[in-house]
This record gives sequence, C-alpha cells and structure tokens, in this order.
Amino acid sequence: MNRLTMYRLLRRNVKLSEKRNPALDESKVAKVMMYIGAVVMAIYMIFIGSIFGKLAAEEDEPGILLLMMPFLLIIDFLLRFVTQQTPMVFVKPYLLMPMPAMTVVESYLLSLVTSGYNMLWLTLLLPYAFINLVAGVSFQVVLALVICGLLMVMANSQWYLLVRTLVARSLLWWALPVAVYALPLLPLFLDDSSFISLDTLADFFYEAPAFWLLALVVLALLLALLFVNRQVQLRFIRKELSKEQKKSVAMKRVIQFTFLERFGLAGEYLKLELKSIMRNKSILGRVKMSLVLVVMLSGLISFTDVYDGSLGLNFWCYYCFAIYGMTALVKIMSPEGNYIDLLMTQRENILLLLKAKYYFHVAILLVPLLIMLPAVINGKFTVMMMLAYMLLTSGLCYFIIFQLAVYNKQTLPLNSQVMGKNGVESGFQLLIEMVGMFAPLVLVGVMLLFFEEDTAYAVMALLGLVLTVAHPIWLRNIYRRLMKRKYVNMEGFHASR
Repeated sequence: MNRLTMYRLLRRNVKLSEKRNPALDESKVAKVMMYIGAVVMAIYMIFIGSIFGKLAAEEDEPGILLLMMPFLLIIDFLLRFVTQQTPMVFVKPYLLMPMPAMTVVESYLLSLVTSGYNMLWLTLLLPYAFINLVAGVSFQVVLALVICGLLMVMANSQWYLLVRTLVARSLLWWALPVAVYALPLLPLFLDDSSFISLDTLADFFYEAPAFWLLALVVLALLLALLFVNRQVQLRFIRKELSKEQKKSVAMKRVIQFTFLERFGLAGEYLKLELKSIMRNKSILGRVKMSLVLVVMLSGLISFTDVYDGSLGLNFWCYYCFAIYGMTALVKIMSPEGNYIDLLMTQRENILLLLKAKYYFHVAILLVPLLIMLPAVINGKFTVMMMLAYMLLTSGLCYFIIFQLAVYNKQTLPLNSQVMGKNGVESGFQLLIEMVGMFAPLVLVGVMLLFFEEDTAYAVMALLGLVLTVAHPIWLRNIYRRLMKRKYVNMEGFHASR
C-alpha cells in the first residue's frame, strides 16, 4: 500500500467515524450554528476583499493586500483558537496498528492544510483578484497573488498548531508568536526613507516575478513548518502515550491545605479542586492562560487608551472577572468523569462537590479584582463598576454556566495536552455557553440605556448579590436534575475515557 492510498484510507475512516458518532444527533444544532457562522464570515470576507480590491485598483498597487496580510494573519491566528482542533485523538488508535506512525501524523497535518476553513479565505482573495483583473492587472499577477495569499493562510495553520502545542508545554513559548508577528509590522514604524518602508514594499510588489518569488518563499516556509510539525507532534504524542515524566531528585513537598478541614466534607472537595489544578496539566493550563489574559488586559486598560470607550471598558471589565470561570466551568464535571463512579457511592456527594466548586470560583474572583486595581487608580474603572461585575459574575454568570453540570458527559483527560479530547457538545450546551457569555453584558447594556451609570451598576450588583446568596437553592436544583439523568451521564463519561 503506497502512501497516497494510506492517506485516502485514513481520511475516509475519519469521515466514517464522524458519521457514526453517537453524539451526532445531539450536535446537529451546533453544526447548523457553525454553518451559519461560516456563511456570515464568508460575507464579511467578500466585503473586506472588495474594499481592499477597490483601494488597490484606485491606487494602482495590486500588492496592497499582501501588505495587509500580517494584520489578517494575526486575526486568523486568534480565530483558530475557536475553529481549529489541535488534539489529535484520531492518531491514537492507529499507533498500535502495523502502519508507520509518521504517516498517520502526516495525514492529519495535510487534512489541516486543505481544511474548509483555509479554503474559506478564498472568499477574500478571489473578489480582490477579480477587481484588480478588471482594473487592468495582468492575469499572472492576479493568479500569483491568490496562490501567495492562500499559501500564507495554510502556513499560518501549521504555525498555529506548532505554537499551540509548544504553549501547552510552557507559557514562555508565547514569546515566539509575539516576536514573529512583530517582524512584519516593523515597516509601519519606519519612515519613508528606510529601505524596508511601506512605499518600498508597495513598489516591489507590482510585477508578476515579485509575486511568484514571494509565493515560492511562502511555499518553502509551509514545507518547513510541515516538516517541523510532523516531528514535534509525533514526539509529544508518543511522550504522552508512554506517560513519560521528568525525574526529580528532591522530594516534592505535599501541601495538605489543613485549614480547609474545618469545613468538613465540603472542605475535602475544596482540597480536591485545588490539588486537581496543581497536579493536572490540562486544568493548570486553563488557569495560567486565564491569568495571563487578565494581566495583559488589565495592563492595556490601565496604561493605554486602546479601550477607553464606554463599550470597551464595560466589555473587558466583565470578562476579566468571568474569563477564568467561563474557561473552566464550561467543562464542569468533565474532569470528575475520570472517577465519577466513586462520587456516586454516597448521597449528596455531587451536591457538596458543586458547592465546593462554586465557593472556589467565587473566591478566585479576588485575583482579577486585585489585578485590575491600577485601572481603578487611573480612573478607567469605578469601584461601583468593579463591584457590580464581580457580583454579576458570581451570581448571574455562574448560575448560567453551572447548568452545564447537568448536561456535560464527556470525560476531560487530566494530563493529556496534545491528544486530549474536546468532546462533542449538544446544541443546548452551546446555547447555555453563549447565554453565559453574553446575557450579563446585554443586561448591563439595557440598564445603562434607562438609568445613570451608578444606578445601573447598583441594580446589577443587587441582582448578582441575590443570586450569589441564593446559591444553595439553585445548586440543589441542579443536583436534583443531574441525579435524574445520572445513568445517562455516567454512560457518557465511561464511553469517552
């Protein structure tokens, strides 16, 4: 069997596994929403490509799009956190079969390069090329431009996969994409007399040979990223499968959290929550990522005028409080799916676990509160605004997101980072997540239309306080509904381990 036949066989197996997935019926609503999002994105990209194309035709500079690609690739890189699946779950079954493991990894990488999301960028490139072709640009230039732009997007997909894999090992790797994306933006800060100014680059990208030369450079970069990725991905997959661990000479100090023993069994579950974060890579990674984002956003808000508008300040103030809860709690009960049978042995174990999770996530709100104090000192946020969003997060946001405990039934691997499973979510779960993310902001926006800021924030703080104080009532309601479908959930946890 040659390599091409193996690629086709693996691709067919992936499509068959998607069709036979028992959760396919549950995710139909999510798939419809995904298709609607793709159509909306295509419309926006056609609009952007037409605007850039008209600008390039008027200025007689067909290379304008290539000068804008660094900005577009940064946006593309961020969008891939939502659209591109990095865990290579489908690789695992084939590693025990008599076929080269490298071929399986290569098949996965090639499927990413030719993915529908990458092809969607043609909706931006083709309108731009068509407008320039009508304006008198040669067909060779237009063809080279489209090929070059598509190759850049493909290379960006491989670059994202590499960065995401390395960042899962250490957050220090974030310095790599920051440095790489800063280099193409360097001409913006240079004057026109500089050798690599924008005017110099625009003049260079005018004739067909320049476009073809850049296309060859980008193609070489794409091939290099494919080669590096195939080595890195296979190495990390094998490392996770073999459960390799770093050898430590010194004995590790075990933290007992004895001060939590006074809270009885709820304190034991608080210990479990804290130790799960400290010892499990996938959970610890979410904590670190959220902390980095809050620090970065707090710095931007406090010391720059990037988000000085009322909408921007309200938006980011809320998300600085809610970002960790939304990141961790969308998978609520999923880590516990690894040992759900033990939790079901005694009555109300799950209720105490939910209470412990809630107390922990309420307490953790003090961290963004302290981090955002410079924004209060600099007059960007008011004390009432901070209090309102903190209580709105502990009350309304957590009330909505905790409902997912009833419906989540996909086990989250605790230490797998490259090959961890994201799980298939139903449309109802996706709806709960969207409501939790946007409902509090919509409510605040409506309140600000009818009341003064201080009055609106006071009403929001009161609403959040009421839901926070009433947490025993709605947590018990969640517990009762969860126990009614406990066998369905346990079956899902067992099947997804």
